[in-house]
Amino acid sequence: MKRVLFLCTHNSARSQMAEALLRHLSGGRFRVLSAGTRPTAVHPVALTVMQEIGIDISGQRSKDVGVYVQDSFDYLITVCDQAREECPIFPAARRQLHWSLPDPSAADGDELARLAAFRRVRDDLATRIGEFIAGAEP
Repeated sequence: MKRVLFLCTHNSARSQMAEALLRHLSGGRFRVLSAGTRPTAVHPVALTVMQEIGIDISGQRSKDVGVYVQDSFDYLITVCDQAREECPIFPAARRQLHWSLPDPSAADGDELARLAAFRRVRDDLATRIGEFIAGAEP
C-alpha cells in the first residue's frame, strides 16, 4: 500500500481535508497521513465543508511533522507555500509534490464568504486528488 503524507503549516484545514479526501476517493488504496510544521487544531469550518460531502473528519487531529521525519513515504505532498519552505528533509520520501493552495482560514468576510473559501479549497483538492489517484504508480 502506497504511503502519502500531506503537509501544511497548521495541519488544520488543507492537509486535513486532503488526508480525508484521498482516503475516501481511493477507497482506502493508500495509507494517508497529514501533519503541520506548526500544528494547531482542526478548523471547525473544515469539519463543516467535509461533512457537506459526507466525509466525517471529526476524529482527525493536528500532528507535528516531526513525528514522521524518520518514516518512509511514497509521496510527500505540501499543500501550502509556507510548508514547502519550512519542510524538513524527508530522505525516505520517494517523491515530493507541491500543490499551492490558498489558506481558507485566512479568508476575509462573513460566515458565507469563509464557507465559500473552504469549499473552493475542498473542491480543488478533490480534483487534484482524483488526478493524483489516476496517475499514481501502482
